[in-house]
Amino acid sequence: MAETEPPACRLYLVLPSGLAAGDAPEAVAGQLATALEAGEVACVLLRTGRLDDRAALRAARALGPVAQARDVAFLVEDRPEIARESGADGVHLSGGEAAVARLRETIGPEAIVGVSCGVSRHAAMLAGEAGADYVAFEGEEAELKDLLDWWQGLMTLPCVALGGVTLENAAALARAGADFLALEEAVWEHPDGPGAAVEAFAARLAEADR
Repeated sequence: MAETEPPACRLYLVLPSGLAAGDAPEAVAGQLATALEAGEVACVLLRTGRLDDRAALRAARALGPVAQARDVAFLVEDRPEIARESGADGVHLSGGEAAVARLRETIGPEAIVGVSCGVSRHAAMLAGEAGADYVAFEGEEAELKDLLDWWQGLMTLPCVALGGVTLENAAALARAGADFLALEEAVWEHPDGPGAAVEAFAARLAEADR
């Protein structure tokens, strides 16, 4: 049987730090597994803003293997030491494109490094020049579409639509040029559960590919 090409835009799941802090990460692992088994997911990010180092390491050790066992990359936000100690695939910087080269020295050349750039084109260019593996844009829908379209017309480095992604605008953001759509509340707060949310978003991305 011939292998099928992956969709042009893929899903990127974000685990809020409050989710990992409020519940035992072992319990969250079941929700994550359900989400990952419901559709094509490229990456999982653990937010760590509300976690101390001990809690962040516990969460990364519990949740990282769930993603990696399914060939999904697992990233830790802003904590390279936690990423390295837990065996994560890389780090997502919530800001600080200038830190990319220094971060490489900590986690190694093969690790994934992504950078949030907000709506700053300058920050995205700097992150790309510094060696980031992807950049992430976050803003209002109209501005986000403009950024994605601008980036795809200029760069080959992958870009992520981060924040404000909904079922209603998913296909439009994919068509605008997002290589990945980052989903947070839309998955974990879905009334029918994370599996149903991933299925619904995967269907929208399939529509965008037509």
